[in-house]
Amino acid sequence: MTAETTFRPFTVNVRLKISALWTSMLFLFAYVDHFSLYRPDVRADIEAGEIGGFTVDQSFLLGATAYVVVPSLMVFCTLVLRPPVNRLVNIVLGIVYAVTIVAGAIGEWSYYVFGSAFQVALLAAIVYFSWTWPKETAPTRTTGREATPHHIQATAP
Repeated sequence: MTAETTFRPFTVNVRLKISALWTSMLFLFAYVDHFSLYRPDVRADIEAGEIGGFTVDQSFLLGATAYVVVPSLMVFCTLVLRPPVNRLVNIVLGIVYAVTIVAGAIGEWSYYVFGSAFQVALLAAIVYFSWTWPKETAPTRTTGREATPHHIQATAP
């Protein structure tokens, strides 16, 4: 006779879900851009000092770095920001990054569009989980006497 295995349901905190989604989005972000280095046209543009019509200079690289720093920080900030701020920041940034990723994918090769579609799906999940963030219930008001030791009845064994 075999015993049936059952799995206990486990609820993952919304902060962990959103943080993991930012992490996954960043992995796709990095790999899709990295795979572009295999393209001769992209390498030629880089050699010519341009990427996507932008001149590669200090300003461009600073902007590109800032663009990557924000979601990188969201991995941590999602875990520590207060819920009202957290919800708002995740919703706004999720939408902004989704729009920029869609705009950047226009006219790109299929691998880039494919990776961008998954990035947008992950960002949509971030917005969804942020929008539907569970409300915290306020603790019931107590007199403060309920849990004090001198009010607990001792029972004999």
